[in-house]
This record gives sequence, structure tokens and C-alpha cells, in this order.
Amino acid sequence: MDELNWPLMLGAGIVASASPGPATLGIAGISMRHGRPAGLLLAAGIITGSYIWSITAALGVGAILMAHVWILEAVRYCGAAYLLYLAFRSLRAAMSDTHAAMAEMNAPHGYFTAGVMLHLTNPKPVLFFGTLFSIGVPAGTGAADLALVVLVVGLCNGSIFIAYALLFSNTVLARLYAGARRWFESVFALLFGVTGLKILTLKLTQ
Repeated sequence: MDELNWPLMLGAGIVASASPGPATLGIAGISMRHGRPAGLLLAAGIITGSYIWSITAALGVGAILMAHVWILEAVRYCGAAYLLYLAFRSLRAAMSDTHAAMAEMNAPHGYFTAGVMLHLTNPKPVLFFGTLFSIGVPAGTGAADLALVVLVVGLCNGSIFIAYALLFSNTVLARLYAGARRWFESVFALLFGVTGLKILTLKLTQ
């Protein structure tokens, strides 16, 4: 049996996790607005969502979803709508004179749940993990090796998300955000909006 392609899987996981997207945007925004605990809780939710998509791909459910693309289409529309909603909230915060507009997800369980939903409503991870498992994991790989792949790739991806939360919650960036809140929120509104539109126009099939 062929060997597991660890360099490919870990390298692709790092690039995908570190690249700008809904997860990294969400972590950066929440960490600067509400501090490190909030950012880490959001990251934990995103990591949980990532594991769900990874396990889905490992069990072959990803292939089933691709065969019934209407399910992924529903996920795509939900994800795009949620990102556009976040863009609206950021825009409203940019136009507000106070921080009250940024009170969303202010309960501890809210940050974690928001992270899970942010990742589960993004169809890109299931496409990524489906491709990753089809290329990096040979046919006939045993359950123990599949579980190891899910665990290691998840830990690798999770370390990136946690690093983002730690980076954007540092005191320097917190001061910058406090001093230029309108500018930051305008940028987040633009980025969330563009990302939402990109997911809305994402082609799930060739």
C-alpha cells in the first residue's frame, strides 16, 4: 500500500488555514474588538467546525455531498448570507459613534457557536478536505491511519487559528483598533462583503 503523503497534507493544511478567508477574518475582528478570550473561543469553534468537515471527508461523506450538490449549494447560500450579515454589522459599527453596534456574539458560548457556524456554512473546507484525502491518502488506508490524519491535520490547522487569535489580540493591535475603529470596521465590512460574494458565486462543480 502507498504511504500517506504527509508533506502534501500538512503543507496544504497550513496554506489553507493561514490564507485570508472567513475564519481568519472572523478571528482577527473578534480578537481586536473583544480581546484574547473571545478570539480563542471563536478559534476553538472554527477548529471544531474544521474537524467536522475533516471527519466528513475521511468517512467518505464528502463524496456523497458532492454527488448531491444541492446540499452544498444550500450550505453555500447560508454561508454567503452569514458573511454578508457580518459585513452589514461591521459597516454599521463603522458608522456608529459608540461600540454598542459591535455587541454581537458577546456571550462566551456565542463566540464558540459563531466559530462553528462560520466554518460549517463555508463550503470550501469540505472541498479542500475532500481533495486532500483523495490525493494524500491512498485507497485502502485503515481506520487508525485515517484517524491519525484527521487528528494531525486538525492540530496543524488549529495551531494557525490559535496563532491568529493570539496575534490580533495583542495590546498593540488592540490600541490601534481603539484609535481607528471606524477604519478597521470599514475594512472588515469590505472584506466580509467581498468574501461573501465570492462564496455566493463559487462553482461547486465544473
